[in-house]
Amino acid sequence: MTVPTERLDAFQTALRASFPDVVLSTDVQTLAPYARDESDLGEFPPQLLMLATNTAQVSRALELATELHIPVTPVGARSGKSGGSLPIEGGLALSLEKMNRIVEVNAHDLLMVVQPGVLTAQVDEAAAALGLFYPPDPNSAGYCTMGGNVAENAGGPRALKYGVTRDYVIGLEWVLPTGQVVRVGRRTGKGVAGYDLVALFVGSEGTLGIATEITVKLIPRPRVVKTALIPFRNVSDAARALSSVLTSGLWPRTLELLDEVALKAIAGRGLPVPPEAGAVIIAELDGNHEVGVLSELSMLVDQCASWASLEAVVAQDESQRERLWAVRREVSPALRALTGKKISEDIVVPRSKVPEAIERFKAAGARAGLIVATYGHAGDGNLHSNVLYSTRADWPRVEAVLQEMMAITVELGGTITGEHGIGLAKRRFLPLEQPLALRELQKKLKVSFDPSDCMNPGKIWE
Repeated sequence: MTVPTERLDAFQTALRASFPDVVLSTDVQTLAPYARDESDLGEFPPQLLMLATNTAQVSRALELATELHIPVTPVGARSGKSGGSLPIEGGLALSLEKMNRIVEVNAHDLLMVVQPGVLTAQVDEAAAALGLFYPPDPNSAGYCTMGGNVAENAGGPRALKYGVTRDYVIGLEWVLPTGQVVRVGRRTGKGVAGYDLVALFVGSEGTLGIATEITVKLIPRPRVVKTALIPFRNVSDAARALSSVLTSGLWPRTLELLDEVALKAIAGRGLPVPPEAGAVIIAELDGNHEVGVLSELSMLVDQCASWASLEAVVAQDESQRERLWAVRREVSPALRALTGKKISEDIVVPRSKVPEAIERFKAAGARAGLIVATYGHAGDGNLHSNVLYSTRADWPRVEAVLQEMMAITVELGGTITGEHGIGLAKRRFLPLEQPLALRELQKKLKVSFDPSDCMNPGKIWE
């Protein structure tokens, strides 16, 4: 689907009348990077790109898009894995990447105000300079943006202990699809006045408007962090050890699981894993006293030993600890390199069902002649189960495996997405989890905010 040229021309003329210096482009080469993201779902070039630099430009763009019925796809770093930033109906790709300023860091009130183009890692770095902590840590933190994190309610390894983006966003400057600018939320530790629109907007995947300013709460930074790599002979033992750790009274900040396929993908990259290992857990604890953190880490390693873990390796300093995590961050691209293509899922099941889910996903892949690799934030039940394939000719088999995996997830009491969002990738699976009445209720919300259906059309709902 494309927008008629005369409507796009009218949009550009009206926008330039308000902002003569606004950056707009229809150049094919300039548009090309905005046609894709990290989802491997194909390329969907926009017809027009806008690089917004302030809230007023965003507001006017959405107002005009609503008037002229031009689809708008908000974009940032395009690091998402659900196709949320793909302009599947052409129209306008509205980029927030140039709005990349940290507006305020307030150590006394434990908060920070940022624009949507600020990188997630920059937020924690700015907090750390004051001895504070912004815990959400998607593995793409070095290049994903806060606007995208808000849109998808991003998580990460530390979500086990600290929660996800929605748990830290307390206020938003938000541009509605009509162009109206509203401020929702607060700057205080508490606040329950009216409906919680912040919680509604965080995770709305660009369908209800755009964040142009984000206020997040910060917490005191733990003084001590200790990390251990715990190998197992097989992924089933490792998965069962995870549940055992959490029921023992320990509460790590991360419990990451890598199966045998993930280990194969990153072989030779410096992870200290014995050759007989078929899975590993990366466990991390934090606190303010080294003796206490080391004692709990020892207890955790002992708990894993009851599930036949192999000898654990504890990072001796910050450089060793960072090396472990650097290799962990390489897992996703390394898996793609094994076969050339992959679909990365982010399902969540109850913790007690993690072993069964992994086994059933692998079996579903094997029946289709495909490999399913599983890694991720298994401590909170969030599994990145990747279906590996080589060519588009494999897609019917990939689709069948994905369908079976989603059905298994819901059957086990889980959810089809924990942090990537529905986007384009999973909209066909949403009926497995949510009945028609619930989906229709949410569509009514969408219509009330976006009556022209211009904001990120084609996402979440089929």
